Amino acid sequence: MDAQRVDMFMMANSKFFESHHLMQVRDRMLALDDSRWMMVQSLSFYDPTTCLIVSLLGGVLGIDRFIIGDIGMGVGKLLTFGGCGIWTIIDYFLIMGAAREKNLDKLTRAII
Repeated sequence: MDAQRVDMFMMANSKFFESHHLMQVRDRMLALDDSRWMMVQSLSFYDPTTCLIVSLLGGVLGIDRFIIGDIGMGVGKLLTFGGCGIWTIIDYFLIMGAAREKNLDKLTRAII
């Protein structure tokens, strides 16, 4: 893979991944063959900032967890009203990291 294309991809999408995973993602992208490149470029990632805003507005109902694909946790938050608010407050701090982990999983599945 062309290093310039990979670097452009990394600059455009670095906010979607944890900072300590960026070099790992870059190395995987460099080892990627051209047939997978179009599929990787067409991936849509969860925006961690949007997830945080949704968590602040609708975290009690579990909407934040539904958005990133954690259906079970979303149902749990919905049925317990965010764990009586405690789970909601904890998710204010965790939801951005959870969104970035989901993005890494999505990219890993596309590369393999």
